[in-house]
Amino acid sequence: MSIQNVRLEVMQFLEKKVDHFMEEFLIPVEKIWQPTDLLPDSSKENFLEEVKELREIAKDLPYDFWVVLVGDTITEEALPTYETWLMDVEGVSQKGENGDNGWAKWLRQWTGEENRHGDVLNKYLYLSGRVNMREVEITTQHLINDGFDPGTDRDPYKNFVFTSFQELATYVSHNRVAQMAKKFGDKKLHKMCNLIAGDEMRHHLAYSEFVKRIFEIDPSEMMLSFQYMMKKKITMPAHLIRESGESIGTAFEKYTAMDYVDILQKLNEKWEIDKICNLTDEAEKARDYLMKLPARMTKISERLVVPAEGELFKWVQPALVK
Repeated sequence: MSIQNVRLEVMQFLEKKVDHFMEEFLIPVEKIWQPTDLLPDSSKENFLEEVKELREIAKDLPYDFWVVLVGDTITEEALPTYETWLMDVEGVSQKGENGDNGWAKWLRQWTGEENRHGDVLNKYLYLSGRVNMREVEITTQHLINDGFDPGTDRDPYKNFVFTSFQELATYVSHNRVAQMAKKFGDKKLHKMCNLIAGDEMRHHLAYSEFVKRIFEIDPSEMMLSFQYMMKKKITMPAHLIRESGESIGTAFEKYTAMDYVDILQKLNEKWEIDKICNLTDEAEKARDYLMKLPARMTKISERLVVPAEGELFKWVQPALVK
């Protein structure tokens, strides 16, 4: 049987458990938070007062903070690209022989939860008055127009490695912004980003669980797919944002590299790479590579030189640039 057919059989086997996965890792629409819960209510008489308060607090947030927050927002707003890409994965289809394909149901509900993130962040940026929203919108449209290719083809094993990594990375980013907002006294934004980070962690736990189940069924091919993605190096959507100036990207390189190493280490531990049995010789070599990779990448990241200055983004209003 071909590798592709084996992957399809594994996806069909796991599809039978999708309803369980949705119950465990997703929250019903009626129970989950919505963007309006976290923003000034435009139907209330005190709406303008709440907006004024939001803008007063936003004035004290520094330039670097806005750059990170806008980058997070744009990444979330490019959601249509991610859903389109995942809907093309082997084993996923809009409809199955007996009605809805289970994986398509998962992806639509996952997309529904993710959609709230860009929605609430976009509205916050708009109300803050500290961001050039037209420039943000142009960048977002470019990111969607350009499409997104993580180098996984239609392979579900590689795609689930990518989503496991991506969701943990977005958790790290949103959680970091939440802590910064708290430090600067922006309680609304802290709560907002904290809730988004919580969603991202749940989604990470889901996709990493899919990988864990595949390791139990097809350990050698899953190990080789994990190695493939790490050798290729995960490309996050934010790396494709057109507005990013080259010097800004380099300025964040060391910071990003250390996060990358930390995420890789967490995945190794989550999937208990050191304990997986019944591997082929090739997969054993892949395991050895993956176990040594965090230490190797740490040494490389420590040698990176961070430039003192970088170009300014067009997203942030000039008044904030000091």
